[in-house]
Amino acid sequence: MTSSVQVRPAEPGDRSAIHAIHVAAFGQEAEAELVERLERDGDLTLSLVACTDRPVGHIAFSRLSLVEMPSIGACALAPLAVDPHAQKQGIGAALVADSLRRLSQSGWDLALVLGDPAYYGRFGFAPEAARAFETPYDGLYLQALPLSDRGKEARGPVAYAPAFAELS
Repeated sequence: MTSSVQVRPAEPGDRSAIHAIHVAAFGQEAEAELVERLERDGDLTLSLVACTDRPVGHIAFSRLSLVEMPSIGACALAPLAVDPHAQKQGIGAALVADSLRRLSQSGWDLALVLGDPAYYGRFGFAPEAARAFETPYDGLYLQALPLSDRGKEARGPVAYAPAFAELS
């Protein structure tokens, strides 16, 4: 990653840039709309942007409910996007690493992600750890990362924020 990239919390003035990043990265509106809905519903737990002279990457985490273990602080990483013109420069990795550090420091216990195990495995996410959970996304691409000792004990059914049910 170039030293001119700064990772910081997203601000209200970043909304249109965040929307554009997701549309450009995914080639559709669904992920951009997911972020907007999560924010509108108050379900975002962390939203970071990577900036050069403008935002070029975004990562969002939202609340998860562990149905049988409600005292566990769990969140879902989704989505992560980098402007296609800024990809392959370590921006996505910087967003993931910075966000996991912030979540750990803030007392979160567990993070789940649905994505490429080769990519997210670099940060400690593992499909094996996700087998303890029952989600609408069970399978090889669902991965978990305990962020605390309590997170290592987590298991059971998981409820995602309502915005995920509307994801097309």
